[in-house]
Amino acid sequence: MDVQQLTERARRLAATATPARRRLLGITGPPGAGKSTLAAHLVSALAGSAALVPMDGFHLAEAELRRLGRVDRKGAPDTFDAGGYAALLARLRAPVPDTVVYAPAFDRRIEEPVAGSIPVPPEVPLVVTEGNYLLLDGPSWERARDCLDEVWYVDLDPAERVRRLVDRHERFGKPRAHAERFVRASDEANARLVAAARDRADLVVSFAPDAAPVPYDGG
Repeated sequence: MDVQQLTERARRLAATATPARRRLLGITGPPGAGKSTLAAHLVSALAGSAALVPMDGFHLAEAELRRLGRVDRKGAPDTFDAGGYAALLARLRAPVPDTVVYAPAFDRRIEEPVAGSIPVPPEVPLVVTEGNYLLLDGPSWERARDCLDEVWYVDLDPAERVRRLVDRHERFGKPRAHAERFVRASDEANARLVAAARDRADLVVSFAPDAAPVPYDGG
């Protein structure tokens, strides 16, 4: 499917929502594949009929990662509040009249989650959420998956994906050598976990290295 076809599929999903039952679309894939890029494109194209709620808002805070001794594995499944993410998706799935739901965001400039950053009004029929672990095994992740009407898996040539990851870490302040080490030790370990769940997706979206849907900004 090309980007226009993907947008129309998302639009059709939004059209099936009711006032009591919002539709939720998950975009997953390994780090650097372009999940957030595609998700942002869909939300922009649907022009007010969709809201973007990334999983990254449920990163544990840096202080908690230090307490757990997990700073070097930031981004691994156990460095997220998966239960909190599943609870938010359940709340988004059943909108309440006149009630805005506020979701957290992740600020890459400070490498921390920021609560109450993303307003989702009750009349928005579709929420697009993106993150690495939407198809992962485990009680909290499975509860999150149960809230999603569809999950799309974004695939990209591994060499291009790694290049993008290193560039992204460098852009947000890591020295090049540090960025390369972090990608090899952490991001690629996470990527292998994500890839193992690829077959559980409702749709696999493959982009050539030179055919990203919109300019790359992460994911």
